[in-house]
Order: sequence, then C-alpha cells, then structure tokens
Amino acid sequence: MKNPQLVNGLDWQVHPPFLHPPYTSTVKRAPQEPLIALPQSLAELTGPVFGEGDLEPLDNDLTRNGVVNGEPIGERIIVTGRVIDESGRPVPGALLEVWQANACGRYRHHKDQHDAPLDPNFTGTGRIITDQHGFYRLTTIRPGAYPWRNHENAWRPPHIHFSLFGRHFLQRLVTQMYFPGDPLLPLDPIFNGIPDENGRARLISHYAHDVTEPEWALGYRFDIVVCGPRETPFENKGE
Repeated sequence: MKNPQLVNGLDWQVHPPFLHPPYTSTVKRAPQEPLIALPQSLAELTGPVFGEGDLEPLDNDLTRNGVVNGEPIGERIIVTGRVIDESGRPVPGALLEVWQANACGRYRHHKDQHDAPLDPNFTGTGRIITDQHGFYRLTTIRPGAYPWRNHENAWRPPHIHFSLFGRHFLQRLVTQMYFPGDPLLPLDPIFNGIPDENGRARLISHYAHDVTEPEWALGYRFDIVVCGPRETPFENKGE
C-alpha cells in the first residue's frame, strides 16, 4: 500500500512542513503552489567538490578560530558523530558548516539585536570535512537560549546549525542539533514543526562520557543520517 505521507519521495511525517502556522514566518514564505522538480544539469553534476585543502587548521575549533585577545566565554563542549546513509555506511568527504549563538545567546550578525553581549573572541562559525569513516569532530562553546519574538515570551532552545554538502556545492542539507533535557524544547514551534516524535528525537544530541575530556570539556554525540527511514529531519529537504 502506498504511504499517504510520501509526497515527491519525502515523508512529511518526519520533515518539517513548509507551512507551520505556530512558526509565524512560514505563513508568508511557504510556497503557494506545488513545487516542480528540476532535472540536474551538467554543471550541477560536475560542479566543485571539497577537500582538505579547502579548510584552515582551526576551522573545526570554534574556541580558537575567532580569538582576538583571550578565550571565548562559556562552557567548552566537544561535538562528534558520523554522517551515514540508510544502511549505516559512512559518507566520507562531506563538508559540514556549523553556526551558532554565543554563550549569551547572541549571533555575530548585524541583524541580531538581542540585548546580550557579543563575545569578541567567538565568531560562532566552523567547518569540518568527514573522514573516510564518515566521522566529524568540533570543539565549541555551548550556545545560550535567546528570545525571537515569534509569540509572547518566545525563546529558542540552545542549538547548533549544521549545513551538510554532498558531492558538489548545490547538494545541501540543513538541520539543527539540540541538547538533551532542555526544558524549552516542548515550547519551541520550530522543533515541534516536525510531526513525528521519533524524528524530533533524532535532532537531540546525546551526552557522551567517552568523548568528554577530564577537567576541560563535556562531549556530545550527534549522528546525521542523509536518507532512509532513520533519516535526520532537514529543514530544506523538499527544496
């Protein structure tokens, strides 16, 4: 029997819908007509790829790649995991870009006017390429929650944005990683825009004591599955 939730090959019980009224900005930006799939062109299929030469030595360490004078403020954490396919096979050579708010819940961006201090030693951005086994690892500062005016007393739970590039720069998947036990998760319309409880759970990292480094940083594990029934929910999967 055909799965009624599958549209254009996507399970919309897992991926967030384009229109989710509790997330108010989707009301204006959601498409009004069905999307039309465009075939890939030769330029897309033969476009640029990524390699180790595209990264700087400190790109995967957000506690050091933006330092001006001193160390960034906040709790150091280590985030690691694997990028895999539906069969658990690694996806090597994938470029991950990450961005996040600082420990006070503010982004280094001119549009962020949250009344919280900027950290001169923290840009909140980084890049990693997965190794031959699909592993990535980054060191960063645990981000803070921040208000976002979506509704009365709205606060976004601490999270890290992940952008995953495939074989070329036009293959891109975007998602967010959350932290376990966060009391703001049940109140967040972006997180709860994913209809499936199991899908939401796949966006929550796990504390990893084997990754934690004594007297230095807590460790978290966050795997990204790019396809199949255990696929990580992506906010741009249907584009």
